[in-house]
Amino acid sequence: MSRCSNTHVAYLPHTTFSAEDVILVARREILFQEQTIRTAVECSGIGLHSGAHVSLRILPGPSNTGIVFRRTDLDGFEVEAISRNVARVSYATSLMKKGVLISTTEHLLSAFVGMGIDNAIVELDNLELPILDGSARPFIDLIRRAGIRKQRRPRTYIRILRALEVREGNKFIAVYPAERYSVSYTINFPHPMIGRESLAIELTNGHYISSIAPARTFGFLHEADAMRQQGLIRGASSENALVLTRDGLTNPPLRFDDEFVRHKILDLIGDLALIGRQILGNVVADRAGHAMHTALVSRLLRDHSLWEETTLYDEAYESGASSEVAAEQVI
Repeated sequence: MSRCSNTHVAYLPHTTFSAEDVILVARREILFQEQTIRTAVECSGIGLHSGAHVSLRILPGPSNTGIVFRRTDLDGFEVEAISRNVARVSYATSLMKKGVLISTTEHLLSAFVGMGIDNAIVELDNLELPILDGSARPFIDLIRRAGIRKQRRPRTYIRILRALEVREGNKFIAVYPAERYSVSYTINFPHPMIGRESLAIELTNGHYISSIAPARTFGFLHEADAMRQQGLIRGASSENALVLTRDGLTNPPLRFDDEFVRHKILDLIGDLALIGRQILGNVVADRAGHAMHTALVSRLLRDHSLWEETTLYDEAYESGASSEVAAEQVI
């Protein structure tokens, strides 16, 4: 069983991928069937906002169960990672069911999407997931160690049929019809190291692992005291977040010149995972945040005229997929 912790997880810019990893990434475009992990893996650390220690364990999930969080400290109470369970969405995305809270879910959910994991059970013994190094990379490493297993059930996608746009002042988020899943994000912070940053990325070509997963969460030092008085960022440190002063960074270097917008994309992908299915569409966001991300999910799911469920499995065979590819998809 694999382990990681706040003190032992490090970003590995020159990680070597095995032949199996490369094959899995290359096939991300033709995922006809659902996937889960092969074996249980675990890690531990502290919660970004609670500061509480937490142990987390990821187990294989049966087909068609999605991502389910299980509070082992509360008799195994389960909270599904779906839109109707969304709770607090100010500085993190949290889930709640019958008063049971699962906090700061976005980084792990983002990693599941990036690695093509549809079904998993996530056990934790406290209310908040560990922040680890502030990115999704430690979770990617956990999933890679666990291995990925195809399941027999065809994967169901949400295919966007009509545009949906949500505006709030100068903030904007929308989803448009497209054949693949892509994201375009723009941020604008009045800070010399950030300013206006934009990035567009397609998520069905394996770029998530190298281009999005390593991007860390960030915060401003001058806001720290006020946030702690609100019960937030009690576990934040220079080990798990980029800490910005009024004119610089306390813990350089950046992993990317535009690491800030990349982390916003990471968060967005995790929040959109609450749709419960991977999507076929183009998401565009401008200065949005967790609240707008989850608002888009809620409004999309309420209006069934905007989307349809589809399986690429059926489409592939109707279009004459080769028997060799077909054989590789079957357990």
